Amino acid sequence: MTSLAALFPATLEPAAPEAARIAALYWNFLWVCTAVYVLVAVFLLLGLLRRAGTPDRRVSSRAVGAAFVVSALVLFGLLLLSLRAGRAIESDRSASDLDIEVIGHQWWWEIRYPGTRPDEQVTTANEIHVPVGRTVRLKLSSDDVIHSFWVPSLNGKTDLIPGRWNYQTFRASRAGVFHGRCAEFCGYQHAHMAVLVVAQPPEDFRGWLAAQRQPSRPPATDVEKHGLDVFLGSPCILCHTIRGTGASGRKAPDLTHLASRMTIAAATLQNGPAQLGGWISDSQGIKPGNHMPPNSLPGPDLIALISYLGSLR
Repeated sequence: MTSLAALFPATLEPAAPEAARIAALYWNFLWVCTAVYVLVAVFLLLGLLRRAGTPDRRVSSRAVGAAFVVSALVLFGLLLLSLRAGRAIESDRSASDLDIEVIGHQWWWEIRYPGTRPDEQVTTANEIHVPVGRTVRLKLSSDDVIHSFWVPSLNGKTDLIPGRWNYQTFRASRAGVFHGRCAEFCGYQHAHMAVLVVAQPPEDFRGWLAAQRQPSRPPATDVEKHGLDVFLGSPCILCHTIRGTGASGRKAPDLTHLASRMTIAAATLQNGPAQLGGWISDSQGIKPGNHMPPNSLPGPDLIALISYLGSLR
């Protein structure tokens, strides 16, 4: 399972200008509200200390009026700060260097990199790679219910609504792996619908994208060849795609380069042979309610299938 640190991202460690504006707004709210809290506590204490004396009604009225005016000004100031931050983030949505489509499913993320030709298009899952220092525009929608895309280190929350497109723009300022998740309750496994954004130097990103555009790697050993036969002879092909083979299902994540990803099951598990075997055999025991049925395979077939899928880099 992913760590708690991964499940609860560092909201106040921005790695993009858009997230920095949100973090600055948070700190402004925090300090203003802290000051208001301290002042209220002080005046409450002074009032308690004067309780034994005879109150001056005129002073009390003036104090109430002044408090009302100050409160209104503080709230108006906070409103202006919010509007200013929102406008700044909106103004950042200029022409993008890279457009990526993100489709929300129960409970995983489909990631599409459009291309000018069919062979340039890339489809992956649960892991978004972006170049550092480039403006990225996400085109967001949902295939079933309302989801919400949130990577706190890069930007705020944006809803994914069936039948329409919403947009989010960010520009990663440093390399790293940034954890995000669905921020809108979307069903039983909402808590296990995480996403990773991998920000890379532009040359590394270009290399990754070029590799992802290639078809699947042919089996190199007899065990891997047997694993491919197991896969093609199983119900897996009804839902999954592996480009370069006869598998072309569209209901579940594309597995063409599965082994290049850090996690499986929407960042529920690390991507390793043991975890992959457990997921194939009994995904319901790991992520109850997901749409992948259990697969009862003989031991040799399961080992061969894991070996083949582990070769898909």
